[in-house]
Amino acid sequence: MSEIYFDNAATTRVSDSAAKAAFDVMTSFYGNPSSAHAKGLESEHILKKARSSVMSAMGFTPKDGTLLFTSCGTESNNTVFFGTYEVFGKRKNNIVISDSEHPSVEMCAKELEKKGVEIRRIPTKGGVLGLDFAEKAIDSRTMLISCMLVNNETGAIYDIKALDAIRKRNAPDAYLHTDAVQGFCKLPYSLSCLGADLISISGHKIHAPKGIGGLFIKKGIRVPARIIGGGQEGNLRSGTENLPGIAAFGMAAEEYMKEKSVRLELLKELCSHARESFEKNCPYVLINSKENFAPHILSISVPGIRSEILLRFLSEKGIYVSSGSACSSKNADNRVLSNFGLDNKRADSTLRISFSKYNTKDEIDTLIKAIDEGNNTLIHTV
Repeated sequence: MSEIYFDNAATTRVSDSAAKAAFDVMTSFYGNPSSAHAKGLESEHILKKARSSVMSAMGFTPKDGTLLFTSCGTESNNTVFFGTYEVFGKRKNNIVISDSEHPSVEMCAKELEKKGVEIRRIPTKGGVLGLDFAEKAIDSRTMLISCMLVNNETGAIYDIKALDAIRKRNAPDAYLHTDAVQGFCKLPYSLSCLGADLISISGHKIHAPKGIGGLFIKKGIRVPARIIGGGQEGNLRSGTENLPGIAAFGMAAEEYMKEKSVRLELLKELCSHARESFEKNCPYVLINSKENFAPHILSISVPGIRSEILLRFLSEKGIYVSSGSACSSKNADNRVLSNFGLDNKRADSTLRISFSKYNTKDEIDTLIKAIDEGNNTLIHTV
């Protein structure tokens, strides 16, 4: 049975060249980057090159700041929240986030709430950031504003530039952070144009392996060390670097820069084809993602069928989609979809289809036929 993979917002297939970059480091360039001998210097060169490649794909140069390599987007987000609290916690008392953040941001906010920090959540109904609310919520007592660039469940793109403008008016010394894990390499503009001080990214969303992420830190922004020891990563994250993952991340970023326009056009074509095909062949399917959302994520609802039942039906046919965030799929939590504006029944019947450069229109046609078969044969329970 051939497999069709439409869960790229959860993780992507590692590209051949990224896998080769990791393999070469593990088998040939295996020196410790901190070692002073030739083998170590060889590895240090790979580390520096990868950092430069990822920063370039984000739209930054070393004069703009630094890229801290982490294990994943979750670690990057944790570093931002608890680091910011350490810097500002004694003189500022609130953090502003959106009400639809990834669990790695929402849970950090809840932990700081326990310490007495007031968390103010900007509404995101319909995938639109409530800027009027943000204007009132961001004030001189705000230490951090954190909003994801692209929502991982709906594909909504949030206006980070507008938050930066509000920040500059109301709380110029507050940090502005964006979790750009779903936006990095998926949008036509560079992350450098957003105005954010801190930007989280992750390798396994762009065809690098799992276990490697990054946090861009703008020049002049203070982020205390979370892991202390030998002083690696500019004394911010001690421990021998995950050089195979870093090399693969750098290669994946280089591939994106070479293929950027072609890759983005393909994602747009795939998403448009899926929308048109659903409207033509499955008119009962409700499309939640609007036209101006990120092109690699399409959220749909199939009324009457629980998402986990339809997901299992598709999985048995070798077609893989998601019912929401992979990081919270084991928890019955419709927080994001509810805040988006879906009622419980519609949220419970929602699937997330997410595309990559490895998908085709023929695969979409197969998916749509399978969903229609499921709609005709499965018991409607919602």
